[in-house]
Amino acid sequence: MTVDQHELYVGSRAADGSFSGATRRFVRELAPQDFIVFSYLIVLNTAVFRSQPGAARNFGLASVSGLIVLHIVTMLAIRTRWLTHRYVMPLIYRIVTYGCVQVTYFMFAQLLPLVNPRSLDQELYRFDLKYFGVEPAVYLDRFVSPATTEWFAFFYFSYFLVLALHVLPILFASRNSRALSEFALGMIILFCIGHTFYMLVPGYGPYKALPEVFEHPLSSGIWWNTTTDLVARSGAQKDIFPSLHTAAPTFLFLFSYHRRAELPFKYTWPVVGFFAANIVIATMFLRWHYVIDVIAGLFLALLTHVLTVRLTGREMARREALGLGAPWPQWGVEAEPAYRVRRSAEPFA
Repeated sequence: MTVDQHELYVGSRAADGSFSGATRRFVRELAPQDFIVFSYLIVLNTAVFRSQPGAARNFGLASVSGLIVLHIVTMLAIRTRWLTHRYVMPLIYRIVTYGCVQVTYFMFAQLLPLVNPRSLDQELYRFDLKYFGVEPAVYLDRFVSPATTEWFAFFYFSYFLVLALHVLPILFASRNSRALSEFALGMIILFCIGHTFYMLVPGYGPYKALPEVFEHPLSSGIWWNTTTDLVARSGAQKDIFPSLHTAAPTFLFLFSYHRRAELPFKYTWPVVGFFAANIVIATMFLRWHYVIDVIAGLFLALLTHVLTVRLTGREMARREALGLGAPWPQWGVEAEPAYRVRRSAEPFA
């Protein structure tokens, strides 16, 4: 984005030092992801607050309330333009906005049993048999061998690599404001919705809940052992509906295909699609998910993709019309004081 160096004093409304005037300016500066993360953290705090009193609840409430305080303080500092440094401000915004959502996953091993101690595995299994006639995890049991187990365990584990190879460069290095906004907003919507449903529809998955229906054990191997160890140490345990192992790679494929005219997506979208397909199958082959979890994940990915393309377009147009900066603060662009705005010489890149 090129920026006209001439600044426009926005008049009496911008200069209004009253509380109501400051509030209007603050709300105007907020972007969709700010509202979504705040709403998600409110839901999470409410769920923990309403759980059974005790030491676990107190610890969980301290953790999630700390996140919402961090989010609010960061939004106040950046959206009121108190913090304006051209590199510190974008870095803090990215870490807090994206990190406040991502870090909650690692809290769910303790939080999910607290906010919803039930397990809906039997209900999900019966639903699959009633409406689909088969549970893919059970059907795929006949194909279990050391080779197939290692193949799908590798792809299940590669989920983390695929995410990292997209999140880190796009979130922290991309200067394409439109692509960054679509991607980051999409990932936030995806995980906020997914994490919320984890609390509403908890379950362990066929591997733990239905061991008696499988004839062939999953063979020990490097990738299978690595995957099970990682899930045991860092997983949320009751995080099955929707399958984010399905939703996130599928969204990355849709995002990459949508931007296939640009580098590097011109070359990476088929690779992402191949990995996504194998990861989706792996969720059922390795008995982590029911088919309804996977269908919900696919629907969530498609819905998120459609929403982010439309929301980003509208938000970019709104901010340009008001003379505001990009939805995600850009590297190397120092924000003006609250009573001034920039007039862009051309639309966001």
